[in-house]
Amino acid sequence: MRIDLHAHSSVSDGTDAPAALVAAALEAGLDAVAITDHDSTGGWAEASAAARELGIMLVPGMEVSCRTPEGISVHVLSYLHDPLHRGLFEEISKSKDARLSRAEHMVSLLAEDYPLSWDDVTHHVAPGATVGRPHIADALVAAGIVGDRSEAFATMLSSRSRYFVQHYAPEPALAVELVRAAGGVPVFAHPVAESRGRTVGEATYHDMIDAGLGGLEVFHRDNPEARRPFLLALAERHGLLLTGASDYHGAGKPNRLGENTTAPEVLAEIERQASGTAVVRS
Repeated sequence: MRIDLHAHSSVSDGTDAPAALVAAALEAGLDAVAITDHDSTGGWAEASAAARELGIMLVPGMEVSCRTPEGISVHVLSYLHDPLHRGLFEEISKSKDARLSRAEHMVSLLAEDYPLSWDDVTHHVAPGATVGRPHIADALVAAGIVGDRSEAFATMLSSRSRYFVQHYAPEPALAVELVRAAGGVPVFAHPVAESRGRTVGEATYHDMIDAGLGGLEVFHRDNPEARRPFLLALAERHGLLLTGASDYHGAGKPNRLGENTTAPEVLAEIERQASGTAVVRS
């Protein structure tokens, strides 16, 4: 089986609608794909219907945006949690509200130096999706200010830019606790992705493990090969699952569905541990 456990739809910052994401996964030769939109389960219903119709397995999930007290961004993938769990839902709602106000502030700063408006940005946001930096990047590309999303994130949208604004996000250990409380299985996404900015030290890993971390997303294009032995050793010491995925965003990023995959026995263990919802099968 070919299983990709990290993909985004237009409900967050991907370019494919949920049903189109599922169809793309099938076309890419996958047997199972996870929909893991940022801080949202809004695409689950559409993706589930498409998966049943097309005969591909769908793993309902979400990517929870977190931040350490030192200001380091961390992402926690949540698989098969209860989307109506009050504690997790309320925390995610706080993050989404903060992300919207943060985006508005960043656009106002950018507008001081570039021909960019809030309407330019919202034009790139699918109905019901939360505005984030990728949508600002798309507006910058459309305006001819940068060549593509990657250039936008490397320059004016990076954490080192004067246009960058922080927003509220839960600490990683809290996110792990809430995912477990919601019956889900938490996995640390692209943990050593140094190209994205600062990465956490071992203390954060241990805090997350103590809170119930289930696995590490080791096989991801943004994890340097030189850092993967550290992740493999940590997983072996603490009995963590090893996952692999594309982090697909459609046309928004060069990542291709199925470029990294997860072993079937790992997905089976995620299913065994989860109690919030179930894998969708035709």
